[in-house]
Amino acid sequence: MVGTKNSVLTLQRKAAYRPKKKPPHDAASTNYDILSPLPSGQERAFCRSRGKCHYRTLTCPAQCAQKKPKKNRKQKGCFIDCSSKCEATCKWRKPKCNGNGALCYDPRFVGGDGVMFYFHGAKGSDFAIVSDENLHINGHLIGTRPQGRTRDFTWVQALSIMFDSHTLVLAAKKVAHWTDDIDALIVKWEGESINIPTDEEAEWRANDGQREVVIERTDDVNTVRVTVQGLVEMDIRVAPIGEKENKIHNYQLPSDDAFAHLETQFKFFDLSDDVEGILGKTYRPGYMSPVKRGVPMPMMGGEDKYKTASLYSPACKVCRFQRRSGVATA
Repeated sequence: MVGTKNSVLTLQRKAAYRPKKKPPHDAASTNYDILSPLPSGQERAFCRSRGKCHYRTLTCPAQCAQKKPKKNRKQKGCFIDCSSKCEATCKWRKPKCNGNGALCYDPRFVGGDGVMFYFHGAKGSDFAIVSDENLHINGHLIGTRPQGRTRDFTWVQALSIMFDSHTLVLAAKKVAHWTDDIDALIVKWEGESINIPTDEEAEWRANDGQREVVIERTDDVNTVRVTVQGLVEMDIRVAPIGEKENKIHNYQLPSDDAFAHLETQFKFFDLSDDVEGILGKTYRPGYMSPVKRGVPMPMMGGEDKYKTASLYSPACKVCRFQRRSGVATA
């Protein structure tokens, strides 16, 4: 009896000192209710987050009256932030390749810590960009290796976003000759191709009763904002390698491939302290980047740790994501 009693007391002490899960990243930013707009058309929100913004009403500036501009999707949208910033501001709804959470170019990252770095990878390969308890994002690389080079030039051609039992894929079509007004974006939900409308709300939605997914156009073609409720927001643009860029970097691209790829900026809402992935680990509290500062191309290694078997595989040496039942694949 004494041994049993001591065991119970030990378990109770462990439970008492068990660390609590920290609140979701940026959860306060979106903790609000939408109110009816002013007669001027300016949208408003009633903040429910704790702190100085608690129960305050924020109104969009006249310069960007709506969160989602409908008449001209190219213009800035209103961003409501109910966190300690407590403000409504105008922001472009396109990826900022120099902002935190950016993944652009060949491929160049800007981490959650604000440190810029490059990642080599290899053409035709897939790598874990983010891997956490409830979210996994892979990137598929395309590329080329000119004669005399020992490594490939690579770009991210597709992203696979896995969460719960769902899979969402966004990819750039292979384009021989780039044309600005032709859509080169591919979107797949649970392996089925979907079309994002170009009129009215210009958005596509899915809701399984627990989490909503929204994909909205932020330009007429090739640019979208993807929101997976409570997990991640992504601004994505399909871009080609232009002739000038090809010459400057000596990519030596073939004349029949524009190497269309994705430029992306991520914003995460519920990462754990143990998040993994090429980009994911830079969001850990106290993370110290190992890349060399002050050099033109600071390199991040780890190809062996982050390589996955396919675009749809959440498994790598350090990956953390576990599928729920009802898994959806390609």
